[in-house]
Amino acid sequence: MSPDSEAETDCAGAIEPRGELAVRNWAMPADTNPDGDIFGGWIMSLMDAAGAMTATRIASSRVVTVSVSNISFLQPVKVGDAVCCYTDVVRIGRSSITLCVEVWVLRQGRGERIKVTAAEFTFVALDDAGQPRPLAGSQPQASLAI
Repeated sequence: MSPDSEAETDCAGAIEPRGELAVRNWAMPADTNPDGDIFGGWIMSLMDAAGAMTATRIASSRVVTVSVSNISFLQPVKVGDAVCCYTDVVRIGRSSITLCVEVWVLRQGRGERIKVTAAEFTFVALDDAGQPRPLAGSQPQASLAI
């Protein structure tokens, strides 16, 4: 992690979470890496699930993850932390939805929120045959202002 890592993501944010709370979970001992911190892959999985829930609601259909970009692990997550994933729309295309997904923790489930991870996740809406489909009533948008 570089000192500038938060600036490397479009999801760079500040003092408050962006968007809506999509997932909340406890960090448990089974989710640790060999150093005793929570495994980054577990965090990414929560982020993907949070983003998929939001994208599914927006698309009103099944969605799949097509890309993850600008992921920054800003601080470690510890066993016992309350892990909260927030999602916010960055762009809506013809069949795609790009979300900023931020992870904030409450150390041991209390105290101030601390931002620990952020990334952009892009999802594509699928039809019943598993093919990309246009989003109902959507017009492609440029990036939304932060």
